[in-house]
Amino acid sequence: MLSPRLFINTGRHLFRQASPRNSQSIQTFATASRIMAQEYKLKGLSSLDLKPGEKREVEVDGIEEGKVLLCNVGGKVTALGSKCTHYGAPLVKGILTADGRITCPWHGACFNAKNGDIENAPALDSIPSFQLSEKNGAVYITGEQQSIKGSRRKPNIKISGISGSEKVVIVGGGSGALGTLEALRENGYKGSITLISSEGYNPIDRTKLSKALIDDASKIALRDDAWFKEGNVDFVSDEVAGIDFSAKKVSTKAGSSFPYTKLVLATGGTPKSLPLPGFKELGNIFLLRTVPHVKAILAAIGVKNKKIVIIGSSFIGMEVANAVAKDNDVTVVGMEKAPLERVMGEEVGKIFQKALEKNGVKFKLSAGVEKAVASKSDSFKVGAIELKGGESLPADLVILGTGVGPATLFLKENKAVELQKDGSLKTDEHFAVSGLKDVYAIGDIATYPYHGPGGEGAFTRIEHWNVAQNAGRSVAANIIDPSAAPKPFIPIFWSALGSQLRYCGNTPNGWDDLVLKGQPEEAKFVAYYCKGQTVVAVATMQVDPVMSQASELMRSGKMPSKSEIEKGVDILTIS
Repeated sequence: MLSPRLFINTGRHLFRQASPRNSQSIQTFATASRIMAQEYKLKGLSSLDLKPGEKREVEVDGIEEGKVLLCNVGGKVTALGSKCTHYGAPLVKGILTADGRITCPWHGACFNAKNGDIENAPALDSIPSFQLSEKNGAVYITGEQQSIKGSRRKPNIKISGISGSEKVVIVGGGSGALGTLEALRENGYKGSITLISSEGYNPIDRTKLSKALIDDASKIALRDDAWFKEGNVDFVSDEVAGIDFSAKKVSTKAGSSFPYTKLVLATGGTPKSLPLPGFKELGNIFLLRTVPHVKAILAAIGVKNKKIVIIGSSFIGMEVANAVAKDNDVTVVGMEKAPLERVMGEEVGKIFQKALEKNGVKFKLSAGVEKAVASKSDSFKVGAIELKGGESLPADLVILGTGVGPATLFLKENKAVELQKDGSLKTDEHFAVSGLKDVYAIGDIATYPYHGPGGEGAFTRIEHWNVAQNAGRSVAANIIDPSAAPKPFIPIFWSALGSQLRYCGNTPNGWDDLVLKGQPEEAKFVAYYCKGQTVVAVATMQVDPVMSQASELMRSGKMPSKSEIEKGVDILTIS
């Protein structure tokens, strides 16, 4: 059984009773909804005859493309929005758990099946819930047309004004920072919130940078300026220069100072360059972390037909290779025997290699880089990458996918804080930083005790989009109610590698065996990573919603053993 000391990831429903402001806003919202709401008949349904644990997607009469999801949780049927608010996956194809959670089949976003509130990232918006009624041999819902069709309910973060002396300062502008501030406001926090970001734009869906090379921040922005104003959030575009933990003040490079009562560090990762000849001196060698990085890469590619060398065969390198393969000559250089071998193993890594090779990507594996060589036509730009052993790879541009390090350089000389060897900050299960009062660290910079399957409290750092956002919600919950016990979530990530890879779990203590099911030669498989008899991680391609089910079984302590998996148990049949 999983330890109860996992992580808090909360929706607003957990704190409604304790928050008069939130109760008032919910009543106001409900009143407005009733004014706009209408009654709509559900097509082809004469009664609410769903069995416990059953879910069903039903069309709404009178609304073009309008659908709702009916769920029977513990004998009570509820009506919810039918699409995940992350990327629009049909929730009817997801997982409905016995304890009332509906999980997206694609990326693990999870909602409360009773009221639609968020349970797990990466969804930022809840799904709407609708009143159900039966009469005259038909079933009806009451709701607003736009809400039914849009299947989306944004969190209520609006406050009329700041009250009290509490001041939360959030350093960073990514997924974790946004998850923190929205959970604070949604759960009734009335104090000041200041977000300091050095990126120059609002929080974005960073996953689309490497997966799709989108260079317009407005197209992947998670919230607009008006959103932060509505939540009375002071959004500061600046870079943190230092922190006085004893005086509880954050100073910035522009010379500003921000006092805090609670500080949340969410500065993310800094992409690593290579300390080799030519890499600092030559142009057209690119990192990939921000929108300006993508703009520079796309400008260098221009009209395509370029020779592109990508150094690094892990997730960023592989995703970029997949994104630029069309109409370009792409070579991936990796030190491993197969792409992603360190995380996924050689056998599974070769599946990804084969998938990208079908798209025209070439690989140089078990290879080391010697230096970057200048172009013969332009001595200021790269012209080739020389490998150890002497092989030369012609290159019009080079993209580095060589990992990231915790973005904590501003703390390096600070004697009040102890950085780990990798530059991260050690935290507890609430993401409170060890040795500091009222300071939290989340996302790429946090090393925290992992209590998922096989974790046994081992300290680990996970660079996943979902983990950062879930950790932000955990911090918000702890700020609002320090006595609340942590609530579990299982790390999840996904990647575009020819087909969509889904992965849940983590392996801080390693894994010693792999049980591979399905048709791996067709990139259609389930990979169970095991430590002894414990399944510690699961990776899938083209078999949704197996990963989502695996994550829920891990959370609830119901994941079958390695032996049971080998005997052929179907985890989708476990409730």
